[in-house]
Amino acid sequence: MELLSIAALLLGFLALLLCGGVWIAVSLMATGWVGMQFAGGGIPAGSVLATTVWGSSASWSLAALPLFIWMGEILFRTRLSEEMFRGFAPWLNWLPGRLMHVNVLACGVFGSVSGSSAATCATVAKIALPELKKRGYDENLSLGSLAGAGTLGILIPPSITMVVYAVQANVSIIQVFLAGFLPGLLVMVLYSGYIAIWSLANPHRTPPAEPPMSFRARIRESLNLIPCMLLIAFVFLSLLMGWATATECAAWGVFGSLAIAWWQKALTWESFWASVMGATRVNCMILLILAGASYMGTSMAYTGIPLALASWVNSLQLSPYALIAALTVMYIVLGTALDGISMIVLTTAIVIPMVKQAGFDLVWFGIFLVLVVEMAEVSPPVGFNLFVLQTMSGKDSNTVAKASLPFFFLLVLAVAIITVFPVIVMLLPEMAFPG
Repeated sequence: MELLSIAALLLGFLALLLCGGVWIAVSLMATGWVGMQFAGGGIPAGSVLATTVWGSSASWSLAALPLFIWMGEILFRTRLSEEMFRGFAPWLNWLPGRLMHVNVLACGVFGSVSGSSAATCATVAKIALPELKKRGYDENLSLGSLAGAGTLGILIPPSITMVVYAVQANVSIIQVFLAGFLPGLLVMVLYSGYIAIWSLANPHRTPPAEPPMSFRARIRESLNLIPCMLLIAFVFLSLLMGWATATECAAWGVFGSLAIAWWQKALTWESFWASVMGATRVNCMILLILAGASYMGTSMAYTGIPLALASWVNSLQLSPYALIAALTVMYIVLGTALDGISMIVLTTAIVIPMVKQAGFDLVWFGIFLVLVVEMAEVSPPVGFNLFVLQTMSGKDSNTVAKASLPFFFLLVLAVAIITVFPVIVMLLPEMAFPG
């Protein structure tokens, strides 16, 4: 049987399992097992499964993953989101859109210590939605900006999705982290720019500015942000200067998060244990999916499918830009049915050879992947951020999806910008690791 026919058969089998409600990790392992039957040579599928699962989980790089998840879980249980709203609000009265920009800034700050899109969206929305509604801001723009800005949780390092990609693609976690800073800033600027333009075009739907505050009063409102900002600065600076590895930074991040929770009097035995259990659940889910994906990737390698696919794509003579456009469409379609981490672990074994053959840097491609995963977070019907906001706002799914649509297209624009100007992604990694 031709390799491409085998690939189609395996993908059909995987789709059948996923549609049937089988766990993603189990579906991946079952598909890998079936794929091994086509490998030939009498290779024992069970032995390969055992060694692959152990090899995929016994990775020092993955040690950063549970720590970053735990850091986000700890801060999720503090008053960080409320204090971010109070701290940023007094400084934004002069901007068109005023307090609506708090959604973007607060998601950017919390995303830099969370690593999770859903956690970022839920935490900031919990305080921002009622505050903005009470002050008379447009609810659709509020929902859309929160759905879009919530995705910053996986773009601004440290990011769980970046760790998963770096392990799958065998590239430096620190380089991928550094590559995410400027694109994260770019997305924040695009979001805030849209909010400002929308507010100028709809002045009657924006409430009047609040009474001005003295400089001293604004500083006083922002004082509670200092511990969190210091934690972020410390983690980022340690990565940038090479003082610590990604895993060591994650450990310091957990220590700093515990200190902030204690300082805010939010650190109780109940909240500590809840953060441990929350991090354990998320980490076990991700590691099981990674193990399944690793086995499926190994199975694909034994059959020779990735090489055949790469050769087929090469035979199409697609330009690098055409390849990126095709991959963007593919991931947008996948995003309607799968979550971001599943998209990455399902496709990297097949896509990485194509990308390398087209001449793209794998660190750059990691940021491209994170951006298209962000699109998946705001794409119905499986957009996690849409689920979060639907639950928290009481609105129906169509309303939330429609509100988030402009921010989806802004992410498409961000992908186009970093494709045309890859220096935006590669500047910091190349400065930190010259040559």
